[in-house]
Amino acid sequence: MTQALKSAFPPLSEVTIAVDCMGGDAGATATLPACLAFLNSHPNARLILVGQTHVWAQHPRLVEHARVSCVDAPEVVTMDDSIEVALRRKKGSSMRVAIEQVRDGRAHVAVSSGNTGALMAIARFVLKTIEGIDRPAIASQMPNISGGGTTMLDLGANVDCTPEHLLQFAVMGSALVQATSGVTDPTVGLLNIGEEAIKGGENIKRAGELLRQAGADGHIRFHGNVEGNDIFKGTTDIVVCDGFVGNVTLKASEGLAHLVSTLLKQEFSRNWLTRLVAIVSLPVLARFKERVDHKRYNGAALLGLRGLVFKSHGSADEVAFGYALAKAYDAAQHRLLERVQSRAAHALQVLDAASSSTSESA
Repeated sequence: MTQALKSAFPPLSEVTIAVDCMGGDAGATATLPACLAFLNSHPNARLILVGQTHVWAQHPRLVEHARVSCVDAPEVVTMDDSIEVALRRKKGSSMRVAIEQVRDGRAHVAVSSGNTGALMAIARFVLKTIEGIDRPAIASQMPNISGGGTTMLDLGANVDCTPEHLLQFAVMGSALVQATSGVTDPTVGLLNIGEEAIKGGENIKRAGELLRQAGADGHIRFHGNVEGNDIFKGTTDIVVCDGFVGNVTLKASEGLAHLVSTLLKQEFSRNWLTRLVAIVSLPVLARFKERVDHKRYNGAALLGLRGLVFKSHGSADEVAFGYALAKAYDAAQHRLLERVQSRAAHALQVLDAASSSTSESA
């Protein structure tokens, strides 16, 4: 990596977050209590609450807080709304108004639990993509055995990806990990059916070539191909893949965590012997449950935009939404947007070539 990419980005002394209070399954019943708890634990944070005015009266301690301001948004993007409805017919939605706070410089980052497709479409329309990036990607962490997390992208924004898109994801993912995990030179793995360079379809082989070249040029630190189990081993800091595979992996990991938790409860109640063993093992089981709890990993970054947007899980409760706020805060404080722009600028020649190749093949 070039010395320029290692240059320091001083953290922000204060971060303002625009919150879509109406998004998600629970809406304001989850977002507003989470916002109050977040303010109590983050003295250098300010919140812009965006939503329908009738919800403010239910949370006077929050809306009267010295570091809170409220913005009215009369419409709500539901989880069932199509992208067309959200983008064209609900221009006064809490989701859109929250993103507009970022565009207009009033907030450093926006957070929403709303409809993923609508959020991506609105964010891309309002904020536009940064130079060198064709498509934004959704990135978040998966728990791994090292006790940390493996950052994975794309997690569902782009079902069909070209090799050039996967290169762009690697550049953006490197900036994300650098900003949020403090890893100066994160490693990148390309998800494949085997470690060998000859494995996979033509798209994956071509992506491997592009990533190896980018690694040789110092734009990323490319490890090579990785397999599915490497995500949870923590073999690399970052794993890139198309959005179809990424979303399936994400949902499968959430399902596995739920399965393990359910089986543990069943064993605990089975008979006196298993109950006794479970009681003795309770501290270990509690730590395991905490490490695989998907709530801790809630909060995915929409990378590649000219502004920061974070996506919370649609079913997020107060605790999970609090984690999403904290992730957004950390990313903004450590200048994620500037880091992505810097990495993209240094890799612009490679990314421009990738973009041109994508356009020619379209």
